[in-house]
Amino acid sequence: MIDTAAIVEAVLFVAEEPVTTEELAGLLEMPVERVDGTLRELAADLEATGRGVTLRHVAGGWRMYTVAEARPYLERFAATERATRLSKAALETLAVVAYRQPVSRGQVSEIRGVDSERALRTLERRGLVAEVGRDSGPGQALLYGTTELFLEKMGIDALDELPPLADHVPPASVVETLERPFRPEASSNDSTRS
Repeated sequence: MIDTAAIVEAVLFVAEEPVTTEELAGLLEMPVERVDGTLRELAADLEATGRGVTLRHVAGGWRMYTVAEARPYLERFAATERATRLSKAALETLAVVAYRQPVSRGQVSEIRGVDSERALRTLERRGLVAEVGRDSGPGQALLYGTTELFLEKMGIDALDELPPLADHVPPASVVETLERPFRPEASSNDSTRS
């Protein structure tokens, strides 16, 4: 079984802001004092072993940082294309390709409601999607699918391991309730009541 320090290190590795000792204690279902000791030991261990990251208590919580000596290399890496994050448009496009593949650029654009050519080119350049064939219909549009690199980045072995879309779509009754105020007939009916 994984030890407490390893769990704490994993949580702090993915955290985007400082995590309090109390939050970690609740997560681990352990006393705050024990988790505090684990955090201090982990911080000392990272410093003593000369690792590339350090653990600091900042802004009321704990956060991992890179060591100052690595800065020139991190700056050089940050300037590479591979280090830059994907835009919201690219992430949306990637999701459409992942769930609807093989899919044409036109189909992706129709689903997103905007032209997706640039986002697809970015994803191709990053190696996350690739041309997988041509549509048999008129014009024989290029079809796109995800790559092995996509699976690797997602941490899955196959596309059937993607989470079901139904888990992320609210029931029809909720969508109806959310859309009601934005319908033209709703606003005109509301104004006649006042």
